[in-house]
Amino acid sequence: MDPENQTAISKFLLLGLSEDKSLQPLLFGLFLFMYLVCVTGNLLIILAVSSDSHLHTPMYFFLSNLSFVDMCFTSTTVPRMLVNIQTQNKAISYNGCFTQMYFFMIFSGMDSLLLTVMAYDRLVAICHPLHYLVIMNPRFCGLLLLLSWLICLTNSLLQSLMVLRVSFCKETEIPHFFCELSQVLKLACSDTFANDLLLYCVTGLLGVVPLSGIIFSYSRIVNSIVRISSPGGKCKAFSTCGSHLSVVSLFYGTGLGVYLTSGTAHPSREGAVASAMYTVLAPMLNPFIYSLRNKELKGALRRLFQHRLVTVR
Repeated sequence: MDPENQTAISKFLLLGLSEDKSLQPLLFGLFLFMYLVCVTGNLLIILAVSSDSHLHTPMYFFLSNLSFVDMCFTSTTVPRMLVNIQTQNKAISYNGCFTQMYFFMIFSGMDSLLLTVMAYDRLVAICHPLHYLVIMNPRFCGLLLLLSWLICLTNSLLQSLMVLRVSFCKETEIPHFFCELSQVLKLACSDTFANDLLLYCVTGLLGVVPLSGIIFSYSRIVNSIVRISSPGGKCKAFSTCGSHLSVVSLFYGTGLGVYLTSGTAHPSREGAVASAMYTVLAPMLNPFIYSLRNKELKGALRRLFQHRLVTVR
């Protein structure tokens, strides 16, 4: 493409989930409600884990970090969408779009890696219960968390720097409610082969590899549970990983929907709807899944509320 047909753009247009003006108030109210529930629920998980000494274990350490990441994950996209709906302004600056992509990649990657680490934690707890506290010691747990952050920060920085070398044409409409890397690259005028190659490699690194690790962990867990003789023991062993398995299914199920729709030649609103399930619904439901199926966490939340009520009085 000739240089004169390219331009240094200053903004993108986020088309959102629907252009129907009559639906905008409904979308605003729905996503505001979901965002507030998500932030409140995950914040309560963090407060419950940090305030209750009984929950100072590796499993709840990773759970509180997952709740923090889920809050940040949702906060990278929803507030901007709510502002755009309220102001009836679809524009987002180039720098704003770049920043949104950067943090979105960090927190989506962290979600995937934390779920993998939590699957390994359940594997050790069920398959090697006598050595659990030795293997999953605080230093090792801290190293797993640090390594996850380093991988995600490096990946996000590398992909963001690669986007800077891409030039865009005047067509800057994104059929989405946030700046997703794959959708932004489709607007490029210059060659994006290196960007696409890196994106596919990262999809394998932060998507397929962690999922394979989770499947392997649960195959070992199921193997161990089958060998338990008592029905009560089997039920107890399964209950310790039932919540995590539900969250994994929700995260990767909605994530697969995003991947399949983003790969279409002509991006449509279906991809945006799938992303809403992935970026908003899944983080919102995670606290409910963990708290409703976990007696220890429900007890910690009850004590947290009782303490707050006594403090207020």
